[in-house]
Amino acid sequence: MQNTSRAFNAVYRDVLRETGLTYPQYLVMLPLWERGDLTVKEIGALLRLDSGTLSPLLKRLEAAGLITRERSTSDERSVVIRLTAAGEELREPAREVTEKIATAASLKADEVRTLSDILQRLTRSLDAAVS
Repeated sequence: MQNTSRAFNAVYRDVLRETGLTYPQYLVMLPLWERGDLTVKEIGALLRLDSGTLSPLLKRLEAAGLITRERSTSDERSVVIRLTAAGEELREPAREVTEKIATAASLKADEVRTLSDILQRLTRSLDAAVS
């Protein structure tokens, strides 16, 4: 399993080179492209990342001009993350990432769905085991 993870990381690094994003940054951008503005807490919950891990990623994305971080007007404790125009522009090139990864893995669409289903079921089972 560790070897597979390393192999995926190498392919992602190569595929993402065109976008200028690292794999963790790409993971943060995905929910923003899919859902729009989100709070730090929402992104953390979606990606299962704590704020100590997420905050540096957000700072780097903001420094790169891809997102903005603003205090919520309805709850000052909450920080809203928004895509900038530059962040929006990466949406199209990033759409190709999944296809390129599937091609590199030599998986057909139905195999990707099956693998995804299995991994989701595994995650739910592991979550239930510690609840």
